[in-house]
Amino acid sequence: MTSLEKPDLGTSSVRWRWPSVHPEGYKFAGIAAIVSLLLFIFVAEWLGWIGVMITIWILAFFRDPVRTTPRDARMIVAPADGLVTMISTVPPPRELVGEGALGADPVTRVSIFMSVFDVHINRSPIAGTISRVVYISGKFLSADLDKASEENERQHILVEDKDGMRIGFTQIAGLVARRIVPFVKPGDIIAAGQRVGLIRFGSRVDVYLPAGTAPSVLLGQRTIAGETVLAVAGRDERIDGIAQ
Repeated sequence: MTSLEKPDLGTSSVRWRWPSVHPEGYKFAGIAAIVSLLLFIFVAEWLGWIGVMITIWILAFFRDPVRTTPRDARMIVAPADGLVTMISTVPPPRELVGEGALGADPVTRVSIFMSVFDVHINRSPIAGTISRVVYISGKFLSADLDKASEENERQHILVEDKDGMRIGFTQIAGLVARRIVPFVKPGDIIAAGQRVGLIRFGSRVDVYLPAGTAPSVLLGQRTIAGETVLAVAGRDERIDGIAQ
């Protein structure tokens, strides 16, 4: 490309479209639709309409929109849609510590809380190879509690890029969530923003940033999985903001 040429930004081809529904949601929507039909026939019409609304909500819950992920090896993108509820300095989970994994020294943890209205498909923060997937059964405390990261049902995932940078993140089941569904396994090669799993019905995702990296998001900010830049590796500049 010469200095006079400009990249094609593709703005003319971008159109809004209905998000697809992940296959995991069809069985739940199907059950709700059958119950709605039975309510219409055998119980009461108003209960049937409530069932229809629940069916629509289930389809919306399992929506799987297309996301546009920035392509920059230094960028760490948000793995989840939701609200940044905690930014703290903590030791990484012991399941992600060891040879070929994260160090034991404290790092910055960014916690993203997903309500039942958020998209629940989770995505990889960076491109690389899945080196660890560790599932742990546990409790179902409210996902916005700090102790949920140590006591709730959860799944740890470790991704390593081609330059050796490792990012660990944890899917945490919440008060309503009852199952973590993985899409990946150790050895899988994935792209930044690629789908790695989902958590059913409300939950949280913790991301452990590399040493010397400050978050590029603020408490109270909403993130979009695969699109919001959570941090830039090696950039330790803190940002400030205001709720308004």
